[in-house]
Amino acid sequence: MKRRILVVDDEEDLREILKFNLEKEGYEVDTAASSEEALDLDLASYDIMLLDIMMGEISGMALAAMLKRRKETASVPIIFITAKDTEDDTVKGLSLGADDYITKPFKIREVVARVEAVLRRAGNAAVARREGMTGTVVFEGLCIDTAAKRVTVDGADVALTKKEFEILLLLAGNAGRVFSRQDILSRVWDDDVYVLDRTVDVNITRLRKKIGHYGDRIRTRQGYGYSFDK
Repeated sequence: MKRRILVVDDEEDLREILKFNLEKEGYEVDTAASSEEALDLDLASYDIMLLDIMMGEISGMALAAMLKRRKETASVPIIFITAKDTEDDTVKGLSLGADDYITKPFKIREVVARVEAVLRRAGNAAVARREGMTGTVVFEGLCIDTAAKRVTVDGADVALTKKEFEILLLLAGNAGRVFSRQDILSRVWDDDVYVLDRTVDVNITRLRKKIGHYGDRIRTRQGYGYSFDK
């Protein structure tokens, strides 16, 4: 499933440039010319938003403040893209809960890299929140203790590597959701480590064997990736 991005900026050329280049990177991109136009959209459906600061009656900062107050959008990452580049502007933007701040003019490669980095951090934070809330992920006799980093199958301990544990937690903790190999790589491997897509396949093959008959629950979705089916 493609990650969804909303670009909100009153400069049409800039919106189209960002849309074109981000779509080339595999994202699904919508645009809005103002905060008012953005508020008519299903904002909770986006994985990240790029907001200009200086727009019409409702500024990008005002829009960000609204989003952070709403439960359904509070966790959606925000990157400000703006010509305002003073230290006070940056501090104010970040204090509102923005995840990053990019000043104009910018290079498209920089924007893409920042988007990818923020999405990775957001994914890791979501896993951490899930661990803190649930403590364990359980499916029949398969139990994942997120605090102790321990997995048991029908009461017996299973020795997993750190990567195998994190892959299992990601898949079983989001049962039914399909993760591409790139999704798994971005969530489980460090940013500065280069690994191949094949590395995911090898780890999942080992993981399936280690968790016994529950290994069949890790399904290969041809052309898409992997999921854990209940």
